[in-house]
Amino acid sequence: MTVRVGFLGGLGEVGRNCATIEIDDAVAMIDCGLMFPEEDMLGVDLVLPDFSEVVERAADLECIVLTHGHEDHIGALAFLLREVNVPIYGTPLTVEFARARIEEHGLEPDLRAVPYYEWVDHGPFRFTFVPVSHSIPDAAGVAFDTPEGVILH
Repeated sequence: MTVRVGFLGGLGEVGRNCATIEIDDAVAMIDCGLMFPEEDMLGVDLVLPDFSEVVERAADLECIVLTHGHEDHIGALAFLLREVNVPIYGTPLTVEFARARIEEHGLEPDLRAVPYYEWVDHGPFRFTFVPVSHSIPDAAGVAFDTPEGVILH
């Protein structure tokens, strides 16, 4: 089995937090955030991750896993969900923040609340949420148990 980690945003910038873990051809996305524009980006309301590769490989996308409810981690979900329909996992409060944002766009997401330390098996992915200290309640790190070892995000 081949395990790969990729990033669609969030590196070297504040916002657009979005990563992927791949096991063979299956993809799990971690977070799906937006970025607010810089001062010199006149006329731009939001900056989204580049979802083109994910949309092209929509059949390979198994699920989305959310770490917490800040906009830079959940704010782009509705834009992606116009193109793909997959289950979204998160801690209970994070799922409710995501639900509110997504339903504003008239979409009905498949949201699945998971308590800390409960393992989820979805396709080839096995993961659990671990509590972390952050400025928003119910934030989590995510531990993926992969054939190559544990990946902690």
